[in-house]
Amino acid sequence: MTVIQAEHLTRRFNKLLAVDRASFAVEEGEIFGLLGPNGAGKTTMVSMLTTLLRPSGGSARVNGFDIVREGNEVRSSIGLVFQETILDEDLSAYDNLDFHARLYGMPREKKRERIDVLLRLVDLEDRRCSRVETFSGGMKRKLEVARGLLHFPKVLFLDEPTLGLDPKTRRTIWDYLRALTKKERITMIITTHYMEEADYLCDRVAIMNRGKIITVDSPENLKNSLGGDLIILRTDLFPDDFLHEVKGLEYVKEAKREQDELLIITEHGETKIENMVTLANSKGLQVQAITLHKPTLEDVFLYYTGEQLEEK
Repeated sequence: MTVIQAEHLTRRFNKLLAVDRASFAVEEGEIFGLLGPNGAGKTTMVSMLTTLLRPSGGSARVNGFDIVREGNEVRSSIGLVFQETILDEDLSAYDNLDFHARLYGMPREKKRERIDVLLRLVDLEDRRCSRVETFSGGMKRKLEVARGLLHFPKVLFLDEPTLGLDPKTRRTIWDYLRALTKKERITMIITTHYMEEADYLCDRVAIMNRGKIITVDSPENLKNSLGGDLIILRTDLFPDDFLHEVKGLEYVKEAKREQDELLIITEHGETKIENMVTLANSKGLQVQAITLHKPTLEDVFLYYTGEQLEEK
């Protein structure tokens, strides 16, 4: 069942095209990632899907509701965990959840039961009476997730859910989110610029850059789409005849130039490195560096956009 359907979704800020005719679908029960650097349009996309921003063009439906004409219905069926914390640190964990449950108009008994379930779910039951100001970053993020789940949403949006957390805490949050999708039977939409997060957590990933969705698939399929090992050759220059000759080699599946690097996709890359260096030297080129590895999502991003994700 399709939970989110976006068609040519667009958002402009004056002359800035923040989201450029984005189309994609998210299925029920998926963890769907929007992967891209800061400024790619991820948060703007989520803001439109959650009715916080009105699209400049295109359309989208969330849980069957139009995000423009049926905004109230959309909001009542989703949860949202913002990039910045909105917890009241002077209150306890329980009181934070109680306050938000009141905003949703939950009946008293149902509210208490739901808060107890969620505090157990995010492993904060023993800290229910502790002030949030005493919590670590990871504990605050867990409580934010619990707050987003209070009203039994069908879809939970998380904007950079582990931003600023240490690697160990980040992995703990990932495991909790994976477990939550099964226990709560919800769909999650996650924005991230962490490749490892997208790779570990997401069932499918949409790679975004400069407002556009470049490609959508599972992390494994995206990496496999490069078709073998990746050799990255850096030299002082790349004459056209050298690139043409590399492309003509029978064992090279794909080769493309990106600035001062040549990206070469081939099987059993470790056996081809010497050939690449010899060929470059025969053309009078000075090889500055050569690397070999299995494709990662960073390589996929670089291949499709010609830009380094982390550097942006």
